[in-house]
Amino acid sequence: MNIKKSLKVMGAVVFMALGASFAQAQSLNQGAYIPGTDTYQFGYNSIANIQISGAPADTDYKRSAIAHDGSTYRLYFFKKDSNNTLYQFGWNGSVYQYGYNSIPVLTITGAPADANTQSFGILYDNSTSTYRLYFLSQDKNSLHQFGWNGSTYQYGYNSIPVIPITGAPADADKNRWEILHDGSAYRLYFAKKYVNDRLYQFSWNGSSYQFGYNSIPELKVVGFPANSDFSSFDILYDGSAYRLYFLAP
Repeated sequence: MNIKKSLKVMGAVVFMALGASFAQAQSLNQGAYIPGTDTYQFGYNSIANIQISGAPADTDYKRSAIAHDGSTYRLYFFKKDSNNTLYQFGWNGSVYQYGYNSIPVLTITGAPADANTQSFGILYDNSTSTYRLYFLSQDKNSLHQFGWNGSTYQYGYNSIPVIPITGAPADADKNRWEILHDGSAYRLYFAKKYVNDRLYQFSWNGSSYQFGYNSIPELKVVGFPANSDFSSFDILYDGSAYRLYFLAP
């Protein structure tokens, strides 16, 4: 069971996990960016809670990512105790269903020894029609990039293999991060350490993911319920809205 204790630090609510992350998630709490502001709000222009169905028994809920490819919202989890196997879910109009409009099991090939597989990100690059997967490096100062080659996520396929991250604030929590492509910009996000209501935003400047480049540097996260698993987050752009997710029981 995941037990959380709330504290107030400098006016912000902090949820400190006293146990492990959810052993089994059943849903996603969803919010969206409010245009013209610096805020992601729970339930804004969104279905507030979305169920997950059909997950294999060995799904690793601690490692998730989400993407939108122009037609389907896709959710991914690692297979437990694996660093090269993903389970894929698709939005069927009512739930995220395992294998719906999807290849159920995906493999990752060629990952370098420096890849940190404790977390990952996925986006759909509609400028090149490529699904891209990312691991942080072990020092968490760069990204390793993979591309879907039609049968696997292959390291360096149709991709720059290693991408630096520059300008990150000292209190960027590099254990909590995600990535998206919005049609014009590739965007990287880290949570702010010790709080669950702030995200730092980076963008690809042609040579690195730079903090604040072509971006609102710091974003607020408001209204998400206390049952959200704040130990990680997922984010996507679906062509009309930027959407933020936390797993929930």
